Amino acid sequence: MSASAETHRQGASRERDSFYIGGAWISGGDGELAVIDPAREELIDTVPAGTAADADAAVSAAREAFPDWASTPPLRRAQHLRALADRLEARAEEMARLIAREAGSPIALCRGHQVAFPIWFLRDQAGWIERLAFEERVDHSLVVREPIGVVAAIAPWNFPLLLGMNKTAAALAAGCTVVLKPSELAPLHALLLAEIAEEAELPPGVLNVLTGSGPVVGEALATHPQVAMVSLTGSTAAGRRVAELAAASIKRVSLELGGKSVSLLLDDAGLQDAVAATVSQCFWNSGQSCMAWSRLLVPCTSYEQVAAIAVEEAGARRVGDPLDPRTEIGPMISREHQQRVGSLIESGLGEGAELLCGGLGPPGGVEAGYFQQPTVLGLVRAQMKVAREEIFGPVLCLIPYASEEEAVAIANDSRFGLHGAVFSSSDERAVAVARRLDTGMVDVNGASLNPQAPFGGRKESGIGRELGRWGIEGCLEPKSIQLPEQGGHQETEAK
Repeated sequence: MSASAETHRQGASRERDSFYIGGAWISGGDGELAVIDPAREELIDTVPAGTAADADAAVSAAREAFPDWASTPPLRRAQHLRALADRLEARAEEMARLIAREAGSPIALCRGHQVAFPIWFLRDQAGWIERLAFEERVDHSLVVREPIGVVAAIAPWNFPLLLGMNKTAAALAAGCTVVLKPSELAPLHALLLAEIAEEAELPPGVLNVLTGSGPVVGEALATHPQVAMVSLTGSTAAGRRVAELAAASIKRVSLELGGKSVSLLLDDAGLQDAVAATVSQCFWNSGQSCMAWSRLLVPCTSYEQVAAIAVEEAGARRVGDPLDPRTEIGPMISREHQQRVGSLIESGLGEGAELLCGGLGPPGGVEAGYFQQPTVLGLVRAQMKVAREEIFGPVLCLIPYASEEEAVAIANDSRFGLHGAVFSSSDERAVAVARRLDTGMVDVNGASLNPQAPFGGRKESGIGRELGRWGIEGCLEPKSIQLPEQGGHQETEAK
């Protein structure tokens, strides 16, 4: 059934058959979606499977709340974001453990990037809207930047709160209202976020949370006439579909999609540190990251040494229960995804890649869960499927090259262009090579990602930028208001 007017009594715990729409918990959906613990293959909970009618109710609530929120002074919006951050911080451990269960991320990563970063980001966006100029004079024009309207934020399952918050916080900071749709594979954190928003007294309708599948709820949001912008993080196929649907009504889209990033070791790089950093980044969140440096470009003269280091580093990674603080690699999100990762490994081996360590399926002794053992493939050629498709699992491909020119050519010969790294004994040389890479972001010699710099990719890795002021500006529309020039209006002489 569609969303009804029936809401839960004030102060009652949220029922699992509810959406958060217009500041109230509303029953709805057509059936249920099961949420499975990927480490145990057990049912955690169910959520309602939203319908197009439910999406319409959420968008209508967001649209109704938009005028008041858009006209709320930036300093007041900043206070609301900080209040939301404070309440999220108070429930941080609860949120981290929930994400560890539904997404399979190791608990240490959940406490840090999955939860601590969204808290920091809310406060960072609050700071930005206190500093941004929402209007300026350009000669005799007043240029004002106005919130675009209702933003549909469609989040993925791998970093569900973090990537959902990248969109939500920026949109709220800009003065937009939001309908947040989490992935059906990991939706529970978003309902907890709605509870936290209610505790923080975020005005009704400013943030709405709707569970459901991409083909039903996601597509309903992408085609809704009152949605002004769709911001999606997901697969390239999902991004292509959203862009196609949004084009019918000329909506703005922000798409953060797949990647096949390189870590390029130049011939003067310090191998031990560079390879260790690459393995760590490639296997981060069990390899389920669009930013993963899954292609390690290695000088032919250093191949054997690099291969030995990579095998040692991969073998040191602890696979296990995400709730165990010692775990570094958790499960794949689903049985289907585990099988997809395995099929890509098989493809690489079938095309002649060398299995240096790991292989198909979980490590020995693991009897339950969708685990994939950390794997390193050697002697990978640039045209192999495993070197061109996003694996989204703990699989590293070693690709030998003969010259710097060849390395840059291999790096850029990809339909993706999200992230990458360059290692050299010379920062100046590494930066020069980084400038030649056709990608949205590059880390030089182990430098960390800067969350105040723009995040996003090129080519099939997406459109638009998130983080820092760039995320807020992506949710604003400039309007030019021409003012009378000095001396007043001059009549044109009749001819």
